[in-house]
Amino acid sequence: MNIVLVGTAYPWRGGIAHYLALLARHLSKRHTVTTVTFSRQYPAFLFPGKTQEEQGSADASVPAAQLIDSMNPFTWISAARTIAAMKPDLLVFKYWLPFFGPCFGTIAGLVRRWTGARVVFICDNVLPHERRIGDIAFTRFAFQFVDLFIVQSHAVEKELKHFRHNANAVFVPHPIYEIFGGGTSKARARKTLSISQRRVLLFFGYVRRYKGLDTLLEALAIIRPSLNVHLLVVGEFYHDEQIYRRQIRDLRIDENVTVVSDYIPNDRVGEYFSAADVVVLPYRSATQSGIVQIAYQFDKPVIATDVGGLAEVVRHGVTGFIVPPEDPPALASAVIDFYKEKHEARFTRAVQKEKKNYSWEAMVKAIEKAGEK
Repeated sequence: MNIVLVGTAYPWRGGIAHYLALLARHLSKRHTVTTVTFSRQYPAFLFPGKTQEEQGSADASVPAAQLIDSMNPFTWISAARTIAAMKPDLLVFKYWLPFFGPCFGTIAGLVRRWTGARVVFICDNVLPHERRIGDIAFTRFAFQFVDLFIVQSHAVEKELKHFRHNANAVFVPHPIYEIFGGGTSKARARKTLSISQRRVLLFFGYVRRYKGLDTLLEALAIIRPSLNVHLLVVGEFYHDEQIYRRQIRDLRIDENVTVVSDYIPNDRVGEYFSAADVVVLPYRSATQSGIVQIAYQFDKPVIATDVGGLAEVVRHGVTGFIVPPEDPPALASAVIDFYKEKHEARFTRAVQKEKKNYSWEAMVKAIEKAGEK
């Protein structure tokens, strides 16, 4: 089949770019694949980070045509013409934010009309955690041109069915992020990062309010009197960093927290995951999180909250623990239990088995089936 992928790709950074690169590589084993991305992804005022472009190695990238300016509708039409000239059998979008609904919907509608290509949306979310005016209208516009939705958690599937009850949807688990390599030994990673502490937790990824870092900091203050645990907070802050800095000081856990407030390039991600004993996702809300798939890639157990689809991926008592959201004592208890009962080795073995269920082959087959007319 001739397949065109549309979404964030190198030189743009982040998990969606990583995902699209991996998807392109796996589809390319059996099909002709072209990737189309943005010439401008977000206007500066909508992007709270330091830079939108990848700063590390480009080794994990795939070639992508930068045809789409998210703010210029004329480029949506010209991109649709260029894609239509490729005569695709399938047009596959990675959808995560209603801001792109008008853009993606325009391209999908025109290409489908001009070529008869089938349109697939791989949905990270239906509506975002942090709502804005226009989210529902933009999403409805985009979704009217979709032949098949691929959802990666049952939480997203439920949200989609509530939003569009007759949606043609198939569930495929979010594949493993194998783009970051195989990691290194815990001792070597800690030496590289100058970490001397014996017990290390990792909170990784963009810091937004819904991700619950404040809950984890409160839990750490509860843990501290009975167990010396160190927390690595690694990721760019999309929420006021000083709020968390003040909380760390007020809780008097300065010596137990290291903050790396920056986007981590691909070739260094493995260092932080390899250095940790367990990855913690204290989210207030979620549909799913690619952080679990990164943790599993490095054979790391996960402690997460019971929100969205997290409990579908983290098997309580097997690959980690699931605790109630916004409950610092419960989170603290899970961390203490993890160490005092020496769960790491058992959980790690279970992760090594569990991650086999999150293959790219399953995603490829779902997309191939969408191309059967």
